[in-house]
Parts: sequence; C-alpha cells; structure tokens
Amino acid sequence: MLKGKGTSVSKKKVFNPKVLWEDDSILVIDKPSGLMVHGDGKNTDPTLSDWILEKYPNIKNVGESLMLSDGKEIIRPGIVHRTDRATSGILLIAKTEKSHAHLKKQFQDRVIKKEYNAFVYGKVREDFGTINAPLGRSKGDFRQYTTPQRARGEMREAITYYEVIKRGQEATHLKLQPKTGRTHQIRAHMVHLGHPIVCDKVYAINRPCILDFKRLALHAHKLTFKDLKGKEVTIESPLPADFKKSIKLLAE
Repeated sequence: MLKGKGTSVSKKKVFNPKVLWEDDSILVIDKPSGLMVHGDGKNTDPTLSDWILEKYPNIKNVGESLMLSDGKEIIRPGIVHRTDRATSGILLIAKTEKSHAHLKKQFQDRVIKKEYNAFVYGKVREDFGTINAPLGRSKGDFRQYTTPQRARGEMREAITYYEVIKRGQEATHLKLQPKTGRTHQIRAHMVHLGHPIVCDKVYAINRPCILDFKRLALHAHKLTFKDLKGKEVTIESPLPADFKKSIKLLAE
C-alpha cells in the first residue's frame, strides 16, 4: 500500500494495486487511476515502481532505467510498457531479465493484444472503424500528441480499432484496440475522430466532466500475451466502480 508523500495524514492518497495474475516470471496488476507508473523527476508522488520495489524487491534491477536530461536516473523495475497516470487497468511487469526481453519483443512485434473501455463525448456515428493516423508532438501544446496538420518533428505510425458498445444522449461507450502503442495514442485518436475521451484534462480542457466521472474515462480492460512457455494468457481487469456507474447513467 502506497501513501502520498509530503501531505497531511488526512489528505494522503492511498494506492493499493491488485495482482490479477502471477507466475515465477511475469506479474499482471490492476493499476488504479491516479497512480503514476514511474517517477518523472519532478514530483514526489507515489508510483507503481515504488510499490514493486516494496512488494518485489528482487525485481529492482530487471529492465531498463530512464535517464533524464539533467542526468538523473529513474528506476523502472520490470516495467515493459506503461499507461497514463489517469488511466486505470491492466499492466504487465517482468520479474526476470528473460521475461522482460520476452515481453518487450512481443510489444515490438505487435503480437500483444490490448483492449480498452472508454466513454467519449457525443454520439459516434459508425458502429466500428479503424483510425490510421500518424502522431507527433503538438505544435501548440507540448503535453499533446496530434496528427500531421498540427504536429511538429517526427511522425510515428499509429493505428486504433474501435467498436461502439452503447450510445447515450451525450456520450458513447467504446471498446478500443490499439494496434500500435504510441504515447497518448487512444486519447489523440479520439480527438482526431471528433469525440475526445470524457474528462480528459489535456485533450478536452474546456469540456465539463459528465456521467459523474472525476478522472479520464479510460480503462485498460483486457490483455493477451504469451508466457515464457509460449502459452497464450488472457487477463481481464473488471470495470471499476465509476465505469459501472456511468454505464447506468448512459442508459438513463
């Protein structure tokens, strides 16, 4: 269990990631919304990396650390991929160097299947579709990634499949499957589609949070990978309470 640092006892934020699946080489956890995967060198908030070091100290030297421009090293024990701080759901962690290389190659070869649930503003017209739009850093906001017309620097291929689960009066519940794994890919692609994710405080700044969401309405729901023996493993993270509540509100 992790608590925020440098705050009063009454205001401490407590995070307790849940283990969804585990063997001798790989760990799959359910990351709560609000928990950073690893530090950024700027703040002292608790991170998933802190939790890993506390619960699995033997993983400390597994994987690759991140070197910041100021020379500071950020430890990323067992981390092979990440999700945004506000996103909840499934995350893979390697417990050994062998499993780290094994999982990393699967991500590079795009054989790991990822499925997200999201609520987006407005009614998505098509029942399903493919967004094939390269992404780069935004010219206007350094926090954002966007398509070529408004981007600068290197553009990287980005592909996302989507399917409508249910439409409401002011929002649509979607299933999303990113084929590539670019930073902010789903969030930027939903903007490109004309339907930003509900309560996205970077990409939908001037829109009110609806359906009682207090955070980004994006959840990493399902993930399929191969273990070290080559067996395909599919893990599912249950929809969190705010998603279940929003499903009911969408139907009203």
